[in-house]
Amino acid sequence: MAYRPVRLFLAVALAAGALVCAANAKTLRVAPHSDLKVVDPIWTTALISVNHGYMIYDTLFALDEKLIAQPQMVDRYTMSADKLTWTFTLRDGLGWHDGAPVTAEDCIASLKRWGARDSMGQKLLSYVSELTAPDAKTIRMAMKEPYGLVIQTLAKPGANVPFMMPQRVAETDPGKQITDMTGSGPFIFKQDEWRPGEKVVYVKNPKYKPRPEPASGLAGGKVVKVDRVEWTWIADAQTQVNALLNGEVDIIEQPPHDLLPLLAADKNIELFIWNPPGRQYAFRFNTLSKPFDNPKVRQAVAYALNQRDMLQSVIGDPEWFRECKSLFPCGSPLESTKGFDDKLDSNVAKARALLQEAGYDGTPIVLMQSTDIVALSNLAPVSKSLLEKAGFKVDVQAMDWQTLVTRRTKKDPPAAGGWHAFLTSWASVDVLDPVAASFLNASCEKATFGWPCDAELERLRDAFAKETDPSKQKAIAEAVQLREVEYPTHIQLGQYVQPIAFRKGVTGILASPSIAFWNVEVK
Repeated sequence: MAYRPVRLFLAVALAAGALVCAANAKTLRVAPHSDLKVVDPIWTTALISVNHGYMIYDTLFALDEKLIAQPQMVDRYTMSADKLTWTFTLRDGLGWHDGAPVTAEDCIASLKRWGARDSMGQKLLSYVSELTAPDAKTIRMAMKEPYGLVIQTLAKPGANVPFMMPQRVAETDPGKQITDMTGSGPFIFKQDEWRPGEKVVYVKNPKYKPRPEPASGLAGGKVVKVDRVEWTWIADAQTQVNALLNGEVDIIEQPPHDLLPLLAADKNIELFIWNPPGRQYAFRFNTLSKPFDNPKVRQAVAYALNQRDMLQSVIGDPEWFRECKSLFPCGSPLESTKGFDDKLDSNVAKARALLQEAGYDGTPIVLMQSTDIVALSNLAPVSKSLLEKAGFKVDVQAMDWQTLVTRRTKKDPPAAGGWHAFLTSWASVDVLDPVAASFLNASCEKATFGWPCDAELERLRDAFAKETDPSKQKAIAEAVQLREVEYPTHIQLGQYVQPIAFRKGVTGILASPSIAFWNVEVK
């Protein structure tokens, strides 16, 4: 009967060992900017879904901290002398979370699904005659004609990111959301612990093989230095800040700007601008529904709004924002105010005149308002005030951001659950040029939500994609901007920078276009 105490001793020892392991496990606790409800980063452009994608998926190329494209899943690549054939060889050691190896066929299926949704992807694939896999590690891309943005497109850092997925997942209809979260990235999504509205959990992928280079931006070696990352959704901004001050979370991804002085005053908290180019606000139109099917009515919005009121309502301190009438971010090579010098100044008289010319009949504008993201919540009420002064009728409909990102995909009439407009922001690196900027995609049914349809904009975007001379690209970009004045797809509403806040025991946060949690340590 002696075996019973031995068995009991072993059971207790194992249990104690498990508790010690659990106690030693390093957990990074994050208060994200939004709740995560949509986990398919190809189906939506929501930033929280992009962040989720970077946790569990990998990309063929990625931008480093200097915004230079670097190979990521790709080991080496070549372009033929006639610039018509690109060959990409995958690096050794790539595997899916379920243990299967990553293959070229997986990547080709992923590129096709992504290219059906993404603005840059659509443009790239329109120039591709054939995507083939000569062997399990080789992707061959044959072009109809030379295309100057191949690597730049494959390395795009923002929505929609060309994340690689297993072929069985990537063959999901692009119009439907995936249900299988198998990736090959540095973290594994714990779907059994995911509670929308509360918590998202990721654990370290023990089989992930990082690149040998040091981490830089979204490129280089994705070395995970924690065992577990927990995103805890805290809807109230003040409660988020209190949680950080009290040590209940380690990081706030997007602390509200009006509370930054409080955080800066605490010796245990650090602030870091991880994305120096910042973000650009945008007022997005649904061009399918009256009255925004009429370009003159959309032009009236450009005269009715002004950037300062918008920026002050959400950011407040001018230290963190910048008025910028350029369609492409100020500080970027394509910066220009051409066509917008007389707009975005709340010229009520001009806006009213345009509405009269357009025959606006007083149809209420259904303007969707995100209430749970501090950097967006005040934009809709301010827009309503400015638009109503110009003669619009505006129906602001409040909802959380995840409801908004689902509703904006609907083409139903606004009176039947659809929409006329909403406000959002893009990372500046996502809107640097006419091809990258998703809201400039005017390919009708293929365009992203809002569905603008304009052959001239598409002609100019094609011309930009083919051009390699920077001075000629600049001229084409200005032509795009002038066309945007005549056929508005959206209205740019200024720029801002967003610091991240974290406790001093956290180190290794990278400067990058999208937030990265590899390389981060917590003590």
